[in-house]
Parts: sequence; structure tokens; C-alpha cells
Amino acid sequence: QVQLVESGGTLVQAGDSLTLSCTISGNTFDINGMGWFRQPPGKEREFVAAIAWAAGPTNYADSVKGRFTISRDNTKNTLYLQMNSLKPEDTAVYYCAAGRPITKATNNVDYWGQGTQITVSS
Repeated sequence: QVQLVESGGTLVQAGDSLTLSCTISGNTFDINGMGWFRQPPGKEREFVAAIAWAAGPTNYADSVKGRFTISRDNTKNTLYLQMNSLKPEDTAVYYCAAGRPITKATNNVDYWGQGTQITVSS
């Protein structure tokens, strides 16, 4: 089993920057990929970014490309999401995801965190 705990969600203003963290514990040998998803109010959960647990490429949703950066520190078992130039439409609950290589499909995720709320005011 793998446990994921997100932190860093808060209320910010449009244009601000924020970094989310996700700490991973348990059987990390199960992890090949990690990523972030988000669920805006009243909408479905959607893919944000993904990264391989070992060396490998990153992948981003078009809506965040150029503004968000996903990274990981395997020595600390931590995943990050650096978010710049935040917009009101980035308001959502952000979820850490892990397991098999992350794709845009939510049903391809083996493990989820509990989520952390980000609210971007205009």
C-alpha cells in the first residue's frame, strides 16, 4: 500500500505563485509514475501534470503548460507542483496521484491523496 498526503493549499490572489507538496509513504516500489489532478467546483476531476518516478519526461495539461512545473525529490519521497501566474480558473481541489504511469485518465490511478483546496481570487 501507498499513502499520499498533500499540503500547501490555500487562498491566493490571481497572479500569485504557490507550491504544493505530496509526501509518499508505504511501499514505494509500487510506484512507476506520479502526478497531480484537480477537481474544480461542480466539475469532473481532471489531469494536471505527470512525471515518472525514475528519470523520465513530464507531461502537462494544455491549460497549465508554461505556468505549472511538476518535480519530485526521491530522497525525500516528495512530489511537488510549482504553480505560477495563478488564475481564478485554477481554483480546485488538487489531488496527488501515484501508481502505474500516470495518464490523463482518472481511472488509471492506483493511489490518491485526500486533496488540498486552492482558491484563486480575482
